[in-house]
Amino acid sequence: MIILPAIDMKDKQAVRLYQGDFNATEVVANNIIETAQSFKNDNSQYIHLVDLDGAKDGISKNLEFVYKIIKEVKLPVELGGGIRDMETIDTLIKNGVSRVILGTAALNNPELVKAAVNKYNDKIAVGIDAKNEMVAVNGWLNVSNVHYIDFAKEMEKIGIKTIIFTDISRDGTLTGPNLEQLKRLKENISCNIIASGGIKDIKDIQNLKDMNLYGAICGKSIYSKTLSLKEANQLCLRKE
Repeated sequence: MIILPAIDMKDKQAVRLYQGDFNATEVVANNIIETAQSFKNDNSQYIHLVDLDGAKDGISKNLEFVYKIIKEVKLPVELGGGIRDMETIDTLIKNGVSRVILGTAALNNPELVKAAVNKYNDKIAVGIDAKNEMVAVNGWLNVSNVHYIDFAKEMEKIGIKTIIFTDISRDGTLTGPNLEQLKRLKENISCNIIASGGIKDIKDIQNLKDMNLYGAICGKSIYSKTLSLKEANQLCLRKE
């Protein structure tokens, strides 16, 4: 399993939300590039980036930081938030983004997912953000009537290889990931699953590793210092 430390970007700052609430925003780092470099220093192999402005408004204000991380920190990055057309996907991949995450667009426009997967294969991932097991979109502001497992199965049929699953009720709470929902997801699809939301400490990392997941996204736990990123990376790299 790999750890993907997270940087959520809003108004050119690194922030964290509480349960996806844009009115509960906390600035967690002064410098986005220095934060990414610190993740590399702690032996991270991948960085998870979210463009919250893009997710909410469909317009990015943070791409300069994405490209700087790729160029200066030299770690693979995955990016989600407001990516809703092939032109944007083309631009991101052309500029070095290793994995593009489709969320709202995947639910509203499955044909885009098909076209993107046909063109870029495993460089395309789908983020499934669920509230009470139903898929939420538009920066989590709207909840659909689509169940997260049904949606995951549809995305797997299209050809998606990686799914990032977030239980919104756990996000930013440090109450632990939703192991039950993750277990059910793993039982129903064969995609790589990245767990997101609620991770607090090294015990949570061990629990996710024991489930044989592909990855775990950690944000607030790193900034709140309830989890040592270096220790988490060492645990995941350790051969059993």
